[in-house]
Amino acid sequence: MHITRRDFLKHAGRSALALAAAPLVRPVSCHATAVPKATVVAVTGERTAATRAALAMLGGIERFVRNGSRVVLKPNMSFPHPPDRATNTHPEVVATVAKLCRDAGAAEVLVLDYPFNPPDRCLQFSGIAEACRSLTKVYVLALTQEKFFKPHPLPRGKVLREVQLMRDVLESDVLINLPTAKSHATTGVSLGMKGLMGIIWDRRFFHARVDINQAIADLASGVKVDLVLLDGSRALVTGGPSGPGTVTFPNTILAGTDPVAVDAVGVSLAEWYNQKIPASGILHIAAAHQMGLGTMLHEEISILRKQV
Repeated sequence: MHITRRDFLKHAGRSALALAAAPLVRPVSCHATAVPKATVVAVTGERTAATRAALAMLGGIERFVRNGSRVVLKPNMSFPHPPDRATNTHPEVVATVAKLCRDAGAAEVLVLDYPFNPPDRCLQFSGIAEACRSLTKVYVLALTQEKFFKPHPLPRGKVLREVQLMRDVLESDVLINLPTAKSHATTGVSLGMKGLMGIIWDRRFFHARVDINQAIADLASGVKVDLVLLDGSRALVTGGPSGPGTVTFPNTILAGTDPVAVDAVGVSLAEWYNQKIPASGILHIAAAHQMGLGTMLHEEISILRKQV
């Protein structure tokens, strides 16, 4: 799945026209002082230290994981590529979060995704299975059979009223989304909310039967994500989601509890196809904002920055 710079600019132009025709957000006066509605932590530096620091700045993993909790981690691990291709979440980030969850008393940690490609190869080449191998009660699994999914209502959905979700996600005590930062041929970028498509059974339906951007927002409206930690240690800024493409190095980990705000800040980490794109130019982020799932307005986001 490849997209050229020209195609992406056409996509961004259509997005801007759609937003102009039917505004998704109210104008905010440049003279007004908006009250922050969300906090996003942005830690720059070596990825393991940055991951630990980002969680500490949010109050520690203990804020989310209690003794005996059953935790699901949802990274990107859908492609049989090594970490330097930047198509999957970096294994060091996944293993760091998994270990912190276990140290906090999690009874078990399930690292789950529904990969596009042969699952054994994805788990192997992504490096995630190996990175978590020494951790007790941490299980890295690719769920590729329909029996692992069950119908789940989306009462707030506009184009989707129901979707089949992973049973383990629905039955978990804590869901932590661990996306990577990359471009995407259909949606412009793939960050946290787009990454949740890895917990549904029928992704083709999203691509072929409905407005995929609204469907992503609908999905986010029905899935309770306790924490989003975005791996921006590197970013695949062209050729996503599968690459190969240009990889840049923001060397930043983002974390927060507002999925829209984390994605909005995530868009600002890099130039996508050699262009700075505002969060409002990514239609699924704008749709989620419009549905009240969080805020994409930078005036309403408090960004806490740290260097490690």
